[in-house]
Amino acid sequence: FALSGFLRVATGFDIGLSTKCVVIPKEMDMCHKIGYSEMRLPNLMGHTSMAEVILKSTTWQHLAHMDCHPHMRTFLCSLFAPICLDTFIHPCRSMCVAVRDSCAPVLACHGHPWPDSLDCDRFPADEDMCLASLTKEYKHLHKVLPKPACQACPAVEEFFTHKRVLEVFCDNDFAVKVKLSKKRTVFGDHEYNIECHVEFVTQGSLLPYETQNMIQQWLLINANCTQRMTPTHRPMVYLLVGNIEEGVILVNQVYRWQRRDLQLTLATQKWRHHKCL
Repeated sequence: FALSGFLRVATGFDIGLSTKCVVIPKEMDMCHKIGYSEMRLPNLMGHTSMAEVILKSTTWQHLAHMDCHPHMRTFLCSLFAPICLDTFIHPCRSMCVAVRDSCAPVLACHGHPWPDSLDCDRFPADEDMCLASLTKEYKHLHKVLPKPACQACPAVEEFFTHKRVLEVFCDNDFAVKVKLSKKRTVFGDHEYNIECHVEFVTQGSLLPYETQNMIQQWLLINANCTQRMTPTHRPMVYLLVGNIEEGVILVNQVYRWQRRDLQLTLATQKWRHHKCL
């Protein structure tokens, strides 16, 4: 993004002589490709060493990649890796509120409250010099896509007939076939990825280029569900079936697509000519 587009021009405050410019470390990938490559240290979170910055920022890496708000990375990086200017530029209170309202439910889904260290009241009002949210302009310039949300985990169906699967297709907006892999990250937790393009069985109003990213976000947000789905590190194929309700993607049922099971294959073949009641 163009950083200047976020600035509300007024008076900042001097950073003094105690800070220095350093290259944003490779471990902070959430703050790469954001428009600048060097950061101030100490940062706006009060971290005084690069080791502390890396340690404290790793807990936010997953959230930054969950796309819970278009300015999530901007908000976090302005605090953990502030740009090297003559003054510190805080995020505006309005940006904090917008990000918090969108991302706090995602944090809650993972069992974490919105932290006191990111209390929005600590940030300046929009009339001060700060990074302002462009949410209104963003919505105007970009198509607002359905978003995945934290939800109760759908059961992984083990026993079913092709007739029952056809009924499920009729009751839902989309069904996509995905191949999932699981790997351990450098931080010791697991990361789930779609190995190839999603394959539509039923599509509804969704477009193929939108859906892969949305399904990936669903897997990240609902990591507890994904963990149950993928008990081994061996890539596995699943059929995810769900609805879009009030702009929210909900996965209602999950089928493990095993080669020896012909019921899903039969259902997808019959679906082309199936008429729902």
